[in-house]
Amino acid sequence: MFSGIIEEFATVVDIRHDRDNIDFTLTCSFTAELTIDQSVAHNGVCLTVVSIEGDNYVVTAMKETLDRTNLGLLRVGDKVNVERSMLMNGRLDGHIVQGHVDQTATCTKMEDANGSTYFTFEYPENKEMIRHGYFTVDKGSVTVNGVSLTVCNPTDHTFQVAIIPYTMEHTNFQDIRVGTVVNIEFDILGKYIARMQQLS
Repeated sequence: MFSGIIEEFATVVDIRHDRDNIDFTLTCSFTAELTIDQSVAHNGVCLTVVSIEGDNYVVTAMKETLDRTNLGLLRVGDKVNVERSMLMNGRLDGHIVQGHVDQTATCTKMEDANGSTYFTFEYPENKEMIRHGYFTVDKGSVTVNGVSLTVCNPTDHTFQVAIIPYTMEHTNFQDIRVGTVVNIEFDILGKYIARMQQLS
């Protein structure tokens, strides 16, 4: 489980294909603190550390993950938002994030907000997904590339988020442009409520 509070960037240093899987080798400042089998969120995707060598570590993404997320679009040199699993004795500064990306969305607009930036994201409209809780609500939470954010101006298939300068500087939002594909995880609370309504 994660909180959506990004620790830092990891940089992709190698990509190797193994049948339908991809092994990503990355480096970051806390590589020495990692252990084999540890869970780390990469752009919001929970992946297991399978190898550590020096300043680099390796995680593997399987076909289902690659089909559902933007990890298959990564290239050597790309910056990836990383977060280690949440400590249960601390504050939950973001919101409950599972690290199970629901789908991707595409940036369709960027607007200056006098110091901050509004990003608009669009994803395929799907009434069945909405019925199962895959939607956003105004002032609710959403995870974009692993970052816990507050929703503005949601529709059935779009939403906005406001990115302050600190978040822009410390996450890969600085690399997002119109047309960039991002990972989104809808709020787990909405999914549970939708499920309860179906069962009642």
